[in-house]
Amino acid sequence: MNHDMNQNNNANQRNSNNSSYWSSRSMEKPNNWQASKNQCTLSKQEQDNRSKQLNPNNEAYYSSRGEK
Repeated sequence: MNHDMNQNNNANQRNSNNSSYWSSRSMEKPNNWQASKNQCTLSKQEQDNRSKQLNPNNEAYYSSRGEK
């Protein structure tokens, strides 16, 4: 049970929607946090490419790192 609580706490501290994220960084959640988060400057194509490069199940992950 304690292991589950630790996992939940860790997940909460990595989730910017959770107050634990901000408090673990000794910060207060900005009032305009959600608005600024939604303002993505990448196009859909650029977002898709970035996602592929971050996914180790995708060939682009390795080619973007000079592997394979």
